[in-house]
Amino acid sequence: MLAAQPITTPRLELEPLRIDHATELAPLLDDPALHDFTGGAPSAESELRERFARQVAGRSPDGTRAWLNWVVRDRATAAAVGTFQATVGGRTAELAWVIATSRQGEGLATEAATAVADALRADGIATFIAHIHPEHAASAAIARRLGMRPTQARDDGEIRWVG
Repeated sequence: MLAAQPITTPRLELEPLRIDHATELAPLLDDPALHDFTGGAPSAESELRERFARQVAGRSPDGTRAWLNWVVRDRATAAAVGTFQATVGGRTAELAWVIATSRQGEGLATEAATAVADALRADGIATFIAHIHPEHAASAAIARRLGMRPTQARDDGEIRWVG
């Protein structure tokens, strides 16, 4: 089964997620604006620790899907700027990303998504899926850049993109 490996791009370092990253990520993710499209509210550090403990297991409880999770870091400063995840089953990966609002608009999510997709393609992944809010133009642009197209399918109000 696949496991998250470090990935380096010209501006970013994608570091496999650890439980102790919750301390660093809690302030970064404690931004209600990050939930404008996804709903919900920021998680407390303790909640992040619980979530990260499940995620770092690396696979779904039934063992059919690999869970790959990364902290996205700015290579120039080593500061965390977001997270990235891929849920892999068979030759399909569902992708999701979060970049701090203060760093959005710099192309960081596109750079991270491209690097993850390239690494997964090298491991035989052929299809990518993302669930994107209909009004989230930036995420739609990233999905399009990865070769995904919107479908008619909806999940919790989000459009399923496939490519």
